[in-house]
Parts: sequence; structure tokens; C-alpha cells
Amino acid sequence: MTTVDRPVLQKKDFKTDQDVRWCPGCGDYAILNAVQGAFAKLGKQLHETVVISGIGCSSRFPYYMETFGFHTIHGRAPAIATGVKVSNPELDVWVVTGDGDAMSIGGNHFIHAMRRNVGLKILMFNNRIYGLTKGQFSPTSEAGKITKSSPLGSVDYPFSPIALTLGAGGTFIARGVDILGPHLEDLVCQASGHKGTALIEIYQNCNIFNDGAYKGFTDKDVRDDRILYLQHGQPLLFGANKDKGIAFDAGFRPFLVSGADLGKAFVWDETSDTPAPAMALATMSEAEFPVPIGVFRRRDKPNFESRVQAQVAAAKEKKQESLKDLLYAGEIWDVG
Repeated sequence: MTTVDRPVLQKKDFKTDQDVRWCPGCGDYAILNAVQGAFAKLGKQLHETVVISGIGCSSRFPYYMETFGFHTIHGRAPAIATGVKVSNPELDVWVVTGDGDAMSIGGNHFIHAMRRNVGLKILMFNNRIYGLTKGQFSPTSEAGKITKSSPLGSVDYPFSPIALTLGAGGTFIARGVDILGPHLEDLVCQASGHKGTALIEIYQNCNIFNDGAYKGFTDKDVRDDRILYLQHGQPLLFGANKDKGIAFDAGFRPFLVSGADLGKAFVWDETSDTPAPAMALATMSEAEFPVPIGVFRRRDKPNFESRVQAQVAAAKEKKQESLKDLLYAGEIWDVG
């Protein structure tokens, strides 16, 4: 990319002339604000940035970003974004999706984006409900969830998007919350600098069909005791006075510590060789433990598009053969 004549853009420069059409009070507004703020801080350029979405409330996002954008089809945003990134690796490609879009019909595309480590940044809005289709339970809804499609309570076990991404080999995995704007903005900035696939799961309130899904740990009067901020190189402490912590036993099962045992709190390492600590935090009970937010794991690994480009370059360097030689290369058969 050229470094000549790069204007310094403000947050307002990333806003379009389109009316933002989400329900009043939706958490998507706060996420949009955080992303636009982060893009301005990072010095992104409109013509170098692409926002690609699938289907769902969150997927209106490209309409509200004054960048290139593509509102695609249900669950297929990672596949289309992969094509964009491979065809032009210099583009800054972002995927906006929801828990229904990514974890259900798009699950296969989601896990293979992680496996391939494509240089995409995926923002997954998780409201634990299908909002656009009017309130059915989603793959992240808690067991027993009563909705229009499960009037007696859902009997499904929910996905943990963080755990799923760890299992699929994700190289940057984080979680933010819609109402914690500065923290979310910082996560977007961190994800932007990652060379492979980056996922930020964003807990987002749907005030129409699943209002208060996260109030048990986001309300101001409980937040200190119910949220665990992951900080690289720092012990896992929480509470208003940081007087409680989380440690692991030999099997990486978490347990709470306090008082004289506070020194046993695990020191967080987001670059750990093993995903075991991150998996333990991603799957621990919200009823028994605080909810972790921040970066769960960050690993450096060659990305998909660089390996594809290397293959293309190597193929071009080979001696050009005639069409006949190519047709008769390898095994051939005479059909009598």
C-alpha cells in the first residue's frame, strides 16, 4: 500500500449518510461506535478497508461504515471474506456476524477460517438469541431457554464460541462487552494488528428478544465481583479490591482463591504454548466463577494468504511447458 497522501481520518469519517436502523437501545449502536473509534485511532483508510457481513441484525454493519462493504448471505461471510483477502492480501478485511449466523448455518465456514488462519478480523455479536427472525433460541442460548421456538425450554446444549475457536486452532481469541466501550475499542485495536484470523466475541444485549441476558455480571453494582479482566502477565484477580482470584489444579480445573491463598492466583499468559488455561476459562460455569473478558489466546502462525501467494509465485517461476506436455503429464489412459 502506498504511504503517500494518507489523510488522517476522524471517527466521523467512518460514518455513512445512512440512518442507523437497529432497535432503540440495541447494543449494536455501542459496538458500531467502538469500531469507528478504533478505526480512527489506527489510522485506517476507507479505500483499504472492507467490512463483510452475513445475515442478521449485526449484518447491517457495512451500511453504516464508510468503507468498502458487502452484505452477503447467511453464514457465508467468512468464505467470501477469504476470497477477498486471498485475491488482494493488502486489503484490511473485517467480518461482522452474529451467534446465529456464525455458530449455526455458518459454523463450517467459521471453523475453517480459523483452521486456515486467514488474515480476517471477525467480530461476532453474541446476544444468545435470533433477533432478526424474532426471538428463537440460538446455538449460544442457555439450556432451558424459553423462546418462541422452545416454549417448554430449549433442550440443546449451547456452544462456547471461545472454546470452539480454541478447538479450531484460532490464533487470536478475545471477548468484549457492548457497554464496555473503551475496553472493546482496545480489543479491536489489538485484533487489527494480528496477522492471522482474529476473533472478538462481543456480548451484546438484545433489548427486544433477550433483554438483560448479561446484566448478572454487567450491571454496575455487581460488575467488580462478576467480571474478570484478562491482562497479559498479570494474575487472575477480580473484585473491587482485587481480593479474589482464580487458580488451576494439575488438571487445569479452576478454583477460587482469596486471603492467604491469593498468591496462588494464576498469572495470565495469552501467548501460552498450551490452550488449556484459555479453554478452562472459556468453559467454567458463569454461576460459580466471574466472566472473563479480554484476550484469551494470541499466537503467531503463518497466515493462509501468504502461503497461497508463495505457491503462486513458485508456480510462476517454473519453466513453462507446452499445452501438450501439460495434458500428457502424470498418469494417462488410452480408452479403446
